[in-house]
Amino acid sequence: MKIRSCAGITKPSLLLSHSELPALTFHKPKLTWASTLKIPSYYEKTSGSITRFRCSVAGRTFASTAVSSSSSKPNTVRLNRKQVNPSSLYTRPNGLELPVTVEVMQERIDFLHKLGLTIEDINNYPLVLGCSVKKNMIPVLDYLGKLGVRKSTFTQFLRRYPQVLHASVVVDLAPVVKYLQGLDIKPNDIPRVLERYPEVLGFKLEGTMSTSVAYLVGIGVSRRELGGVLTRYLEILGMRVGRVIKPFVEYLEGLGIPRLAIARLIEKRPHILGFGLEERVKPNVASLLEFNTRKESLPSIIAQYPEIIGIDLQPKLLGQRSLIQSIIGLEPKDFGTVVEKMPQIVSLSNTSMVKHADFLKGCGFSLEQVRSMVVECPQILALNLDIMKLSFDYFQMEMQRPLDDLAAFPAFFTYGLESTIKPRDKIVRKKGFKCSLSWLLNCSDEKFKERLNYDTIDMEEMETMPSFDMNSLMEPRSDVSDSEYEEDSDDEYV
Repeated sequence: MKIRSCAGITKPSLLLSHSELPALTFHKPKLTWASTLKIPSYYEKTSGSITRFRCSVAGRTFASTAVSSSSSKPNTVRLNRKQVNPSSLYTRPNGLELPVTVEVMQERIDFLHKLGLTIEDINNYPLVLGCSVKKNMIPVLDYLGKLGVRKSTFTQFLRRYPQVLHASVVVDLAPVVKYLQGLDIKPNDIPRVLERYPEVLGFKLEGTMSTSVAYLVGIGVSRRELGGVLTRYLEILGMRVGRVIKPFVEYLEGLGIPRLAIARLIEKRPHILGFGLEERVKPNVASLLEFNTRKESLPSIIAQYPEIIGIDLQPKLLGQRSLIQSIIGLEPKDFGTVVEKMPQIVSLSNTSMVKHADFLKGCGFSLEQVRSMVVECPQILALNLDIMKLSFDYFQMEMQRPLDDLAAFPAFFTYGLESTIKPRDKIVRKKGFKCSLSWLLNCSDEKFKERLNYDTIDMEEMETMPSFDMNSLMEPRSDVSDSEYEEDSDDEYV
């Protein structure tokens, strides 16, 4: 008789033996598969089952004697001297029903292969072969399908969390889904978050999940925002508060970021909680200081661009500093100022910086002026180049101001041409005012209306360059959407 199947299971070790044959042994670390497994004819069952079955899983021994479909006596399984019906093997917490025939084993292997799992996948979690196709696998997969989990994701889903196959839909899975819905994760988002983080189906409701949620609410994360936070980064539910979340929050607080501001950062970018504190965050902060950013500017840098503490920062800082130095002659000490004002510079594409520098030089600015403009307002290296050209054309043709005015206030390019620059310029010219670009633009609409009532231009009214306001971060979010689920996006600035 030939059976195309496996020759063994590992992790944990499993021993299948027959009184008349050499034992089929399964040992870690390899699962050995034979394309053709030959079994002597005297091993062929006569009653549809193996005469004797014995296995050891995690140090516990299971044995069956005279397991035969033709036996008139009820089948029994000896488990530590207690006799139970074989069907009771599929009970919580393990949910395993060990295969007692080669055919059952083959059925399970074939079914797992149809799901896209390979020999290596099964070897990584051999207990999956203890799941009955009809009692375990099909009900679980049907339930996931009804939730909206796509069949095309099943393979990766099971590779990430194969334990789901021996879970009880009613006892294990449904309560977790209900709990997630109770956290305001929208029904349409449930299947997507499960696809991304299937391990959540194995968490205990009264354990890490509840404590992590309670801690986030305690530091100021809005209960109304919690559903969106978890939808975008469900991994939070698996994070231990004492080991991961709390140390991260307290470290940022120690840098000078208010706790409520940290809560707002988590609401907007919950994945920052996944940045390794010791492996990534602390080394990145040290790198920022090494590249001439001031310690007191760290809260503003992180608040503006939280990803800066989670990326591989050292080589990015080195590369960007070298590039900017080569195209505009920026001094290393000034690079720290640039990072403080626009930390996204570390992820700005090389092509973008070169094109913007060339544009400014083409406008007639000297290399020294371009360098000064970049230090004063680094955003001019990242703005939409076509819009910058339109703004410059208006400055040159309509406003007819000297280039030195623009060199002194490069933030001019950051204001909307139609919404701000044109309307204010026309009003000032109509009144016959002579003012700087900073006086004209660097204020709110309300403040600008007040200035128009002045008899003279008060130099003290001229505000400094716009900078990041930490208080603005602590304001509650106002954007709400039908779905909080977002696909992964590229953070590279272009």
